Amino acid sequence: MTALPTMDLIERLDRILPQTQCGQCGYDGCRPYAEAMARGEAGIDHCPPGGDAGARALAKLLGVDARPYDRSRGIRKPAQLALIVEADCIGCTKCIQACPVDAIVGAPKFMHTVVDALCTGCELCVPACPVDCIVMLPP
Repeated sequence: MTALPTMDLIERLDRILPQTQCGQCGYDGCRPYAEAMARGEAGIDHCPPGGDAGARALAKLLGVDARPYDRSRGIRKPAQLALIVEADCIGCTKCIQACPVDAIVGAPKFMHTVVDALCTGCELCVPACPVDCIVMLPP
């Protein structure tokens, strides 16, 4: 493999990742994980949303042996979107604060909603909700 400039390598790794920003890899999002892989500090098997196919693509780009993703980090799930059950939302804004991609909009003490086009299905909003009004559904 020819040596790629670090920024180019980071960009290419980041493009392979699913952009869920879920943190299951142990990093704050896909870009920090890509940066760690480019520095040789993280393996290619940390991303459950990317699954085995993602791990293979990362291995190919880095010129390392392919291996399945580490199932201890979570299971690979089909694509999903968050939905806020309007009747149950109390407007606490905890889901807004938890969303890594700003897919939830609303104001304090008013019902919130999810912008489907922005939601990555990371599920980080679900445990943040104190009234359990967020469900995950297929897109």
